[in-house]
Amino acid sequence: MFTSLAGKTVIVTGASKGIGRGIARRFGEAGLNVLVVSRHIADAQRVAGEIGPNASAFAADVTSPEDSAAMAEAALERYGAIDVLCANAGIFPAAKLGDMTAADFDHVIGTNLKGTFLSVSAVLPVMKAQKKGRIVITSSITGPITGFPGWTHYGASKAGQLGFMRTAAIELAPWNITVNAVMPGNILTEGMEGMGEAYIAATAACVPMKKLGAVADIANAALFFASEEAGYITGQGLVIDGGQVLPESPMALDEMGTA
Repeated sequence: MFTSLAGKTVIVTGASKGIGRGIARRFGEAGLNVLVVSRHIADAQRVAGEIGPNASAFAADVTSPEDSAAMAEAALERYGAIDVLCANAGIFPAAKLGDMTAADFDHVIGTNLKGTFLSVSAVLPVMKAQKKGRIVITSSITGPITGFPGWTHYGASKAGQLGFMRTAAIELAPWNITVNAVMPGNILTEGMEGMGEAYIAATAACVPMKKLGAVADIANAALFFASEEAGYITGQGLVIDGGQVLPESPMALDEMGTA
């Protein structure tokens, strides 16, 4: 599987760390040319160096139409095509209602939701001319399915990405462009590791599989959506959370039993 991807080109936004870094590295392992995009060129260069000679770095702020257009132009100039866009860039600063300002709200929506729109818009001319393309959005379970105090703006942005995805999938289907989303639960990234062992253990206890997800779990799902093998799938969100959203109450976890 995934042999259809070798030699193709992917743009990964927000690729300097966490899930984005994992996606970029996994696509590189699969033989794609990878444009590693981050706001800071040094961070993007570091990840491109980890991937190898089939990757290169580009600095862009996804909230900027000009930066997004330049990103697409760089991929086309360097690799001659844009086969896949992984719209992964996102931020998640916490602020509860009453403390959250309009600027706080706009910053998160502007990066997570508008940034997705601008990234997709930037690659469309190339994908339409090719009459093919794959767009993979990094959404979340938070917003579309669950909630967490302090993340009303984040949850709104992630739910909004799915609304965007569904209509975009309809609009772009005539050009053989698919639009899908990965929806991570709690994933063991650098940020999660920084919260400490007690926090990680408490979070894992809420998951039926009793462990946090790995970045590779999300990257592999993104790779599948990007493949020819997934060519008849569009407008879908894939929850990758170890069953976290399934229990109707903590009692369900208590009643699981042990293997």
